[in-house]
Amino acid sequence: MPGKTDIEWTDATWNPVTGCTKITRGCDNCYAERFAERWRGIKGHPYEQGFDLRLWPSRLDQPLKWKKPRMIFVNSMSDLFHKKVDRHFIDQVFERMEEANQHIYQVLTKRSSLMRNYLRRRYAERAAPAHIWCGVSVEDCTGLARIRHLQAAPATIRFLSIEPLLGPLEDLDLEGISWVIVGGESGPKARKMRGEWVARIRDQCEQAGVAFFFKQWGGRTPKSNGRELDGLEYNSLPALP
Repeated sequence: MPGKTDIEWTDATWNPVTGCTKITRGCDNCYAERFAERWRGIKGHPYEQGFDLRLWPSRLDQPLKWKKPRMIFVNSMSDLFHKKVDRHFIDQVFERMEEANQHIYQVLTKRSSLMRNYLRRRYAERAAPAHIWCGVSVEDCTGLARIRHLQAAPATIRFLSIEPLLGPLEDLDLEGISWVIVGGESGPKARKMRGEWVARIRDQCEQAGVAFFFKQWGGRTPKSNGRELDGLEYNSLPALP
């Protein structure tokens, strides 16, 4: 459902697509899948189909109806660049984001090469508008190619969501990156995140002048172990051009 969210780094969620499939070890304990599958088979529920991929044309105009500006996480329950999402539907999502430009949109994907290619086609002569932030999810050193794909995309604001952080990330290339979010995994099978991994990423962001946001330590629930790192909360957002 659209509207308010407990996600610390955004104001609202908008899900014109729901459902997904797993492609990295970061997907193993997916919170969205766990939530959606609770409702599989319940007639009339938005997740009657569980976490199977579904397009929602009826939701495309939701941001147009929200007059008060807000930050909107696009497809918190899916991935806009899933290979089975038709390009024409992605066009419609971008058209709404461009039209309802009073909002900031946070578009996050693990299908980084598909996003890069799409943005190159759509914004061949310019970068994506500054109110459409483009990001990739990275969980450990196996996902570094996603950062390179993002850096090669014509975006104005680029960000990394390093959640769940599952291993150390040394010598991050943060060229062209405006914002980094880090968080631990939550849920009954949560994998432990080490403090030195988080501190190392924070330090690299500080050295590179990149905004750093520490979302959570994770655990049984997202709030289990709080949000402080070395006694501080980190809530920085990227500077707008």
